[in-house]
Amino acid sequence: MEDSKENIKENNKEKPKESPKKQLNTGSFIKELLSGSMVSEKIILKNLGYISLITFLTAVYIGNRFHAEKLTRESTKLQREVKDLRAESLSTSADLMYLSKQSEVFTMIREKGLNLEELKTPPFKLLVDKK
Repeated sequence: MEDSKENIKENNKEKPKESPKKQLNTGSFIKELLSGSMVSEKIILKNLGYISLITFLTAVYIGNRFHAEKLTRESTKLQREVKDLRAESLSTSADLMYLSKQSEVFTMIREKGLNLEELKTPPFKLLVDKK
């Protein structure tokens, strides 16, 4: 029996104890990951400059996008307004052309009773000699 106990002790001494060390590392890694200490201490503190830069660039990107959307909305609004004003201008121009026709002017004068008559002879230029 003593021989078998000695053989077991010798076998135990010959095997390196890797598994408890690996388990300790793996267990501590999972424990640190779940507790958040790994994330806060190791990853964030070592890369704080990069994280700050990425946060700043993200904020600039979001602000730029909002500004671009605002400009697009404003541009669309102004284009719509120009289109409406152009249509109103054409409508007003057409109304003015209609009212300035000779027959319309004649009827408006008659309605208002201004006692004006149409010319029977065409207009002519007066030429003045300058000495």
